[in-house]
Amino acid sequence: MTLAVIVQARMGSSRCPGKVMMDLGGEPFLKRCLDRCDQIPGADMVVVAVPDLTQDDPVAEAAESWGYKVVRGPEKDVLARYALAAREVIATAVMRVTSDCPLIDPEICGETIRFWKETQADYGCNNMPPGFPHGLDCEVFHAGHLHAANHLAEDPYEREHVTPWIRNHPNLTHASIKGPKGGMERLRWTLDYDEDVEMFRALYAAMGEDAPFARAADYLAMCMRRPDIPAINDMRIDPARLAAEQEADVSGASQTSLAA
Repeated sequence: MTLAVIVQARMGSSRCPGKVMMDLGGEPFLKRCLDRCDQIPGADMVVVAVPDLTQDDPVAEAAESWGYKVVRGPEKDVLARYALAAREVIATAVMRVTSDCPLIDPEICGETIRFWKETQADYGCNNMPPGFPHGLDCEVFHAGHLHAANHLAEDPYEREHVTPWIRNHPNLTHASIKGPKGGMERLRWTLDYDEDVEMFRALYAAMGEDAPFARAADYLAMCMRRPDIPAINDMRIDPARLAAEQEADVSGASQTSLAA
């Protein structure tokens, strides 16, 4: 099995244009995300799926300069872009991570892969239902299901968000590790608004040189000690995400603790 972590990234963003190339502690947000994905146990490679538009050339050029494989594809049809990336690197399995997750945790992603393999489910994740901070989400699935989705999905929402066709298919099995909940699912560690940029920069400043290499538990401990930091973007918490009730067919407790 060849498992590729495919990260979608682009310059366009209606809420925060160019966000992935903004600075976070001396490096672009995108590099922070990719470097953490590169540490995921069980993954064989990291691929950056970038739109084939001129405006996205800086994203592609930067990712290539950092040593990551880049595949270009349609901007709006992200499902097709993922399928193209998976086919180009001959991946037999894919983990999906989005570039707006600069705190993505390699251990939690690795645990998601391990549980998906153990259960032999078609689709694995860590958010059915959400229990981790928003920004630690990951999904893993067979490349064959990705290609089937690309061939059969017609709804624009399914094509923009990549996995709804797989996630909602009645004949596919789903496995999810459980997050700690207890209010941790309300923490917003994802990049979409100016307030998110401010929060991440405040968190990095508070953690100093340890910030790029910290575990999710370390970020959580700082947020607990400094509640003023997560308060910066708490008005941007997504209520629809918190209300999601979809349950996996098989669920199990994560072996990765968020206890510091």
